[in-house]
Amino acid sequence: MRSDMAKNGLEKAPHRSLFKALGLTDEELNQPLVGIVNSANEIVPGHLHLNQVAEAVKAGVRLGGGTPLEFTTIAVCDGIAMNHTGMKYSLASRELIADSIEVMAMAHPFDALVFIPNCDKVVPGMLMVAARLNIPSIFISGGPMLAGNFRGQRVSLSRVFEGVGAVAAGSMSEDDLHQLEEVACPGCGSCSGMFTANSMNCLTEAVGMGLPGNGTVPAVYAERIRLAKQAGMKVMELLEGDVKPLDIMTEAAFVNALRLDMAIGCSTNTILHLPAIAREAGVELSLEMVNRISDSTPHLCKLEPAGDSFIEDLYAAGGVQAILHELNGAGLINRQCLTVTNHTLGENIDAHPVLNHEVIRPVNDPYSDTGGLAVLFGNLAEEGAVVKKGAVAPDMLIHEGPARVFNSEEEAVKAILAGSIQKGEVIVIRYEGPRGGPGMREMLTPTSAIAGMGLDKDVALVTDGRFSGATRGAAIGHVSPEAARGGVIALVEDGDIISIDIPNHSLILRITEQELAQRKALWQVPAPRITSGYMRRYAQLVQSASTGAVLTE
Repeated sequence: MRSDMAKNGLEKAPHRSLFKALGLTDEELNQPLVGIVNSANEIVPGHLHLNQVAEAVKAGVRLGGGTPLEFTTIAVCDGIAMNHTGMKYSLASRELIADSIEVMAMAHPFDALVFIPNCDKVVPGMLMVAARLNIPSIFISGGPMLAGNFRGQRVSLSRVFEGVGAVAAGSMSEDDLHQLEEVACPGCGSCSGMFTANSMNCLTEAVGMGLPGNGTVPAVYAERIRLAKQAGMKVMELLEGDVKPLDIMTEAAFVNALRLDMAIGCSTNTILHLPAIAREAGVELSLEMVNRISDSTPHLCKLEPAGDSFIEDLYAAGGVQAILHELNGAGLINRQCLTVTNHTLGENIDAHPVLNHEVIRPVNDPYSDTGGLAVLFGNLAEEGAVVKKGAVAPDMLIHEGPARVFNSEEEAVKAILAGSIQKGEVIVIRYEGPRGGPGMREMLTPTSAIAGMGLDKDVALVTDGRFSGATRGAAIGHVSPEAARGGVIALVEDGDIISIDIPNHSLILRITEQELAQRKALWQVPAPRITSGYMRRYAQLVQSASTGAVLTE
């Protein structure tokens, strides 16, 4: 056992003494030591209940003959961090999460690991380090929040963000917004739409690292606790069979994950995280590959904010496994991929047919023949840009309009709420990329304000920042190269015509090469916005969004 390095032999008597200071007995030390990586805290609603999940995991590990030892990591609530300096730290937390777990797992040689994430950057950070460490591992998320109920209508957090724009437009009162904020988030769990947290927890199932139900069993259901116990027992089976993450997270497994991504229309943030996770597993996922898979994958499921269904509806319809079952019927799934169930994905999904074809469309009657995400290329995004096309109004899939340029999110939000944005315009928010932000902030506040003001079918938004999975409308993010690296987005001026053609993967700035060259000659590298601490170092090391915003070696 790996833990023998710290507990066996004469020279390890001091080590055993320290273990015994924890209250461990010789019998417990003779069993495998299983690290329980818990991201619980009292600031993130999705993580509030994770101590209960961890206790269930530990019970399962003990039932399987192991000794569980818990440690923690950080987590950022993107909603609370939104639209202020705190959001600069959100994406950057992914690398800290991965690195801190690596430190703990290498300093204390666990035999196996159980990861307990729930929210946006925690899931990918943990998947990255699971691949890096390659110790028998399993994931059990905290599960999704139930939808709220506002005057008989189901709602999620995105409605509250959109309510800000509605109040600014005069279509909602501040009292009504207050009532909405009271009920939109009824309890613990990751926010109830197909936002980034739920997207990544669902993709964890598809890539094989989470048990069926990991992404969709609601946080408050007893089934979530039973699933946690099963995860604890199952990791002991993985340890006994020496099944490791790199046996599971193969190139074929990542293709399965991308298929699910396109069928559900997950958050655009998945196109940052999947390449970063794959890189740790020695697999390359290019943006061109994303488009190829999207172009051949039907869009089967529209969840909040793209549709009227919520994660709890997907759960009742059969969950992630049912979507994979439906895709399998069209020959789109690699059935041979191993999973943490100790069975293949094909064996898993055979037992999970679709239970409600109103929530999960049949492959022969999809919302569209192509997937819910798309990568755009052109002179404005030579390395690519990403859009959640499944949440774009049909009339905005192809759009051309004059640019309104802002050098920060704050400038854009001020203009939007002041009512100065005109129909047909293309809002450009720049210097918010991985380096320029730094940290590539989410833009849920401006996109929600646009939607709340009723402009989401008339106005597009283009940024080198990124979007929340709660965003809807023609919101195009991850523009690469970013403005801070001298990308063409840095050269756009008010009134320039921008052409967007989402079906044909195109994003074009309509000016001449000569004009571009003249502007480029006058452009200067901007001064860094943060000059101390972690984010200063992060800005120096982070690569383009087209790479997954990974750090340089």
